[in-house]
Amino acid sequence: MATDEGKNDELKDVLMSVINVLEDGQKGMAEIGEHLKNETLKRYFLAESLKRASFRGDLESELHRHGVHDIHESGTATGALYRAWAGLKAKLGGGDGALLETAEKAEDEAMQAYEEALSQNYLPFPVRQMLTEQQTHIQMSHDYVRSHRDALRSEEHTSELQSP
Repeated sequence: MATDEGKNDELKDVLMSVINVLEDGQKGMAEIGEHLKNETLKRYFLAESLKRASFRGDLESELHRHGVHDIHESGTATGALYRAWAGLKAKLGGGDGALLETAEKAEDEAMQAYEEALSQNYLPFPVRQMLTEQQTHIQMSHDYVRSHRDALRSEEHTSELQSP
């Protein structure tokens, strides 16, 4: 049977992986939001950035309750790559569709981090519940981004067909 210290270490590892992805999401949503032309999407992305910060804070508080006091977020290499790619797309005039495509890929990474965290058997029930609620929100955000990306693609395709 695992010791309390071992369980806390496992919990810390799992939550830190999610926290790092949330940090990426927070930064990425803010950066993409700044480059979007559509004002509704811009506001949505900036609000989602704040939501990711809130999720991080909740998970960090949970770690504090379990005796982990030094929390150093670092984000992930993949998240940094997505942010750089989004910045490049914006500078090259990729438009909202290209930015939404990048955001959707980043949301896929977040969903994967939550799935991996929730696959652990040793999570205390309150932590599992918190992660499940956050995962549900991120899935809804992912679906929102995908539907807007698809709508923009459809508009672009229709415009191309109508052009002489």
